[in-house]
Amino acid sequence: MSDVGENTGDLKLVGGQSKLKRRVSMHIYILPNMLTTANLFFGFYSIIHSIKGDFVYASYAVVAAAIFDLFDGRLARMTRSTSRFGAEYDSLSDLISFGMAPGLLLYLWALQPFGRVGWVASFLYVACGALRLARFNVQVGVIEKQYFQGLPIPMAAGIVASSVLAFRELGLEAYNSVYLLAMTFLLSMVMVSTFRYRSFKDMDLKHRLPFSYLVLAILLFVVVAYNPEVMLFVLFLTYAVLGAIFGLFRLGKAPAKLKSAPEYLEQSQGDLLEEEDDE
Repeated sequence: MSDVGENTGDLKLVGGQSKLKRRVSMHIYILPNMLTTANLFFGFYSIIHSIKGDFVYASYAVVAAAIFDLFDGRLARMTRSTSRFGAEYDSLSDLISFGMAPGLLLYLWALQPFGRVGWVASFLYVACGALRLARFNVQVGVIEKQYFQGLPIPMAAGIVASSVLAFRELGLEAYNSVYLLAMTFLLSMVMVSTFRYRSFKDMDLKHRLPFSYLVLAILLFVVVAYNPEVMLFVLFLTYAVLGAIFGLFRLGKAPAKLKSAPEYLEQSQGDLLEEEDDE
């Protein structure tokens, strides 16, 4: 005898048994996710221009993606519209804009003459960027907020984009450059390293700060304004190198011990284990 189905509102009788039909819907915050979409758009735009050989436009697109990435998270926190969906969408967009786009830009702009070594170096950059993002997502709410663990992938992408602009400004030949090949490997390694990079998230600009902070900000602005293409590359690269030096020689403030977060550790399904720091 065949099963007989009868609709009764949210209940459906099938074979004498009732099954509850549930409709799953999703509601998201539009504004911060639109900024994340703009980040993704400029990452894709950079890839298109890299393929066309317009490396300068591709670099500016990465910079534009970084600007939108900077504001989407801050806007979500300011408007209290943070969500798990937004965090995951942001990470996927970052992988395109700051992983895939700079990796392809590096290969087509400078590393193609190295053959297999060149595209392997570019792939390593993308893979380490993906690992950096995945590790960051797992460690949110566990590690200290004042520092990043490893070089942030937007900063690594900023170094790649600013290197294109700096090489053009200085008239340097990037194609077949051993220095850029070495830089690609180094950026890949510091992204997945445990070197601590200052995040400046503890600096609250809404409150009063010492007068010297304003003087330093003006000096920094003047230095960048003198030659933005070159000085931005120098500043970004200095940030990456200093973090690596401090990490290698264990300089600076000792890292805080891992705080107990049983609920988050349980949600991460064993990816995180509490460890004691010997220092």
